Amino acid sequence: MFLRLLFLTALLFINLYACKGGYSSCVAKVKDSHTLSKYSLAVPISKTKRLVYSSYPPHAKILKYDPFLSLYLIEEPFSFAYPFDLNMPLELTTAIVSQKGSCEGKFLTDQIGLNNFAKYSAKMTIPALITNSCCSLEGIVTSRGVIQRSYLKHFLNSKQVIYGDIGIRVEQRKKGVFVYASDPFMTSNPFKNGDEILRFDRKRVRSASWLMRSILFAKVGSNHHCQVRRSGKILNLSMTIKRRYGGGFISDTFLESRGLYFDEQLRLIKIEGSFKNYGLKNGDKLIQVNGVRVNNQKELRKNLENFKNYSSLLFERSGFEFFVNIK
Repeated sequence: MFLRLLFLTALLFINLYACKGGYSSCVAKVKDSHTLSKYSLAVPISKTKRLVYSSYPPHAKILKYDPFLSLYLIEEPFSFAYPFDLNMPLELTTAIVSQKGSCEGKFLTDQIGLNNFAKYSAKMTIPALITNSCCSLEGIVTSRGVIQRSYLKHFLNSKQVIYGDIGIRVEQRKKGVFVYASDPFMTSNPFKNGDEILRFDRKRVRSASWLMRSILFAKVGSNHHCQVRRSGKILNLSMTIKRRYGGGFISDTFLESRGLYFDEQLRLIKIEGSFKNYGLKNGDKLIQVNGVRVNNQKELRKNLENFKNYSSLLFERSGFEFFVNIK
């Protein structure tokens, strides 16, 4: 036991000493591994596997794909002897690392679910890595912010890329964590816009980032409990984890669970399920929901939430307008 403790202490000392040399070794590793290209990022995480962030499918053997975060796990025939680690337990400094150099900084905000990526203090080149001084991966820099290590590890450790959902989108305020959108199409959704989330499975909710990780990483079909404050009253709610359909680089309007996917201008980009029989086409633009004009996904979510039993959607195609009704 003593010898084992001595060995671990020595190993810790060696790691700490090796991590004091700045980020030059991390920059060299990025160069040697050809991790960065103009529009994508391919991080070696084992000798023959890479974690890829890209808007387009890589030309390689794809083992797994996360459409929410545009992540791929690929296998390649050429090995890299010194892959990046994602399991460094030490609290160390961090920096943005690219082929051109490094810039030390810190996380200003953590990632809140799939829609709000983390913010970092240093100026971010895109794409790039965020590593600690031991070259352990802390996040990847995208055009929308930083995808943090916990989400990267969840992707790599999951057999299937499935995220959990209880029908809410939350935000961090000074006084706590609050619901800013509630899914009207989720069966038996007990939440309302403005609910303050106090506890999740008896644990006090201190941050929106922790709550969303707890929900997203939970097993679909598992049962959970939430304590909320609504209009000054404390309520205890029960819910079952459902499957998440939207968020991240996928539209998140709550209509994704019904089969409709939009771009940022509310043009249809994918139609699935029963909506294939509604006469809709990719490119059709949504202009009104329940008689109210909508200009973006946030306005669409807000107006859908006000009509839980029936929604009327007005689309436009080449100057022709037509309604699609949803029950």
